[in-house]
Amino acid sequence: MSSRKTFYVTTPIYYVNDVPHIGHAYATLACDVMARFKRLDGYDVHFLTGTDEHGQKVEKAAAAAGLSPQEFTDKVSQSFRDLIGVMNFSADGFIRTTEKRHYAACQALWERLVAAGDIYLGKYAGWYSVRDEAFYADDETEVGADGKRRAGPVGNEVEWVEEPSYFFKLSAWGDRLLDFYEKNPRFIAPESRRNEVISFVRGGLQDLSVSRTSFSWGVPVPGDPKHIMYVWLDALTNYITECGYPDESNPLWRFWPADLHIVGKDIIRFHCVFWPAFLMAAGVATPKRVFASGWWTTEGQKISKSLGNAIDPVAMSAEVGLDPLRYFLLREVPFGNDGDFQRRALIGRLNSDLANAYGNLCQRVLSIVAKNCEGKVPPKGALVEADTALLDRAKGLLAVVRAEIDEQAFHRVLTSIWEVIADANRYVDAQAPWALAKTDPVRRDTVLWVLAETIRRITLLIQPFMPGSTAKILDQLAVAPAARAFAAFDTELVSGTELPKPQGVFPRFVEPAKVAS
Repeated sequence: MSSRKTFYVTTPIYYVNDVPHIGHAYATLACDVMARFKRLDGYDVHFLTGTDEHGQKVEKAAAAAGLSPQEFTDKVSQSFRDLIGVMNFSADGFIRTTEKRHYAACQALWERLVAAGDIYLGKYAGWYSVRDEAFYADDETEVGADGKRRAGPVGNEVEWVEEPSYFFKLSAWGDRLLDFYEKNPRFIAPESRRNEVISFVRGGLQDLSVSRTSFSWGVPVPGDPKHIMYVWLDALTNYITECGYPDESNPLWRFWPADLHIVGKDIIRFHCVFWPAFLMAAGVATPKRVFASGWWTTEGQKISKSLGNAIDPVAMSAEVGLDPLRYFLLREVPFGNDGDFQRRALIGRLNSDLANAYGNLCQRVLSIVAKNCEGKVPPKGALVEADTALLDRAKGLLAVVRAEIDEQAFHRVLTSIWEVIADANRYVDAQAPWALAKTDPVRRDTVLWVLAETIRRITLLIQPFMPGSTAKILDQLAVAPAARAFAAFDTELVSGTELPKPQGVFPRFVEPAKVAS
C-alpha cells in the first residue's frame, strides 16, 4: 500500500436521461485538472466519474425511446464513458449505479441508517419533480400562467404524490449540520453556495422521504422490496461504493473520505445537506469539500434542446483542438460562476493566449536555439538582474499554483502562469538574442538558457490543463518523462543536452470561409 498522501476527487455521477453536453465536460475537466495536478505533486490519486442510472426520470426516458431501462442506460452510459477518451480525462474509476457492488453498498448503508434509528415508515404526500428527482414544499413551488406548478432552480414541473414511504429523520440533523459547517469552513465552496446551504438548514429541515413505491427502476429497500430507494440516497452512495463500502479492508477504502466532490450548483443541497447527514448517521466519515460549479449559457442564451444550441464537446474539440478547448473552459470564467460560451471569446483565447503568447514564445526561442546553439541546450553563463528576475518569477509559480489549485481557482492559476509568459515575451524583446548572436554570443546563449528554463517551468505547471500540448513542448526541451513531476521542478536544464527539431504546437485558428448561398 502506498505511503504517499492520498487525494480522492469525484465528479457528480451523470444522469443518463440524455447524452453528454458541455456542462458534463466542464465538471469532469475540473476534476481531471485536480487529479493530474495532485499526481504530478506526488499524491496517490483516485479520480472517479460515472453514471446515475435509476429513478423515475430514467424509466420514463427509456419508455419514450422504446427500450427497457437497462438497455437504455447501457447505451447512454457508454456515451459518458466515451467522453473520457475524447476529452483526455485521466479517470481512475467509472461507476454505474446499476452495478451489483453498488446495490450491495446502498443496502448496507440503508441497514446502518435503520440500525441507528434514523429511518422509519410513513406516508408521503407532497410535490415531487420527476426531472429534478426532488421533493418540494408548497412555498418552493408556484403556478405559472400556463396553469402548471413548477419548482426548483430551473422551474421544472412538479406533481402531487401520495404513497407509502420510508423517511430519514433529517429534521433531527439541523443543529448538528450547522455545527459541522462551522467547524469545517472549507466544506462548502464557493462562499455563495455555503451561505445558501446554511440559510436553507437554518430555515428548518423536514424529514426526507427516502423510498418510492410508484415505480420499480432502482435499488430495492432491504426487507421490503416493493419500496425502491430514493434516487439521491442511491446516487450519493456511489462515492463510497467505489471505495469498497461496507468493506473497509478494501484497498480503495484508503481514499475515503473524499478530498473533493465537484458538483453542479443545482445539486448542492443534496451533497451538502443530505449526504453529510446520511454519513454521520451511519457512522461514516464525511467528505472534506464540496465545490459547486456554475452553468454555461451560449451567446447569452440558455442552452436547451428546443433552441438547438447545445454545445457538443466532442464536435467542438474536433474543430478547435482538445487542449485549446480545455484551456478556454477553465480560463474564461472563474470556476463556480456562471459563464457564457461565446465563439468570439474562444477564438480570441486560442489566438491571443495560446498562439501569440505561449506558442510564439516556445517556437521562437527554440528556433533560435536550434539555429545558433547546434540544436543543444545553450550554455548557462553569468546571470544578470534581468535574468534572475524572470527565473525567480518562474520559480515562484509552483507555490502560487498549489495554493490556487486547492481553492479550485483555475482561472487564477492560468492568469498567474500567463503573466510570467508575458514577462518572458518582454524579456525576449528586451534582450534581443538574435542581435546578440553577432555582438555577444556568450550573452546570447545565457539569455536563451534563461528562456528555455522558464519555458520548462511554466510548461510543467500547464500540464494538468493541456496534457497533450505540454508533452510536445517538454519533448522539444528533452525533459525526460520522469522529470516532469513537480519533484523535479527545481532541476534545471543541463547545457549541452541534444534537442529535437522544434515544431509549432499552437497554430492560429482561422475561421473557415463561409460558402455563399
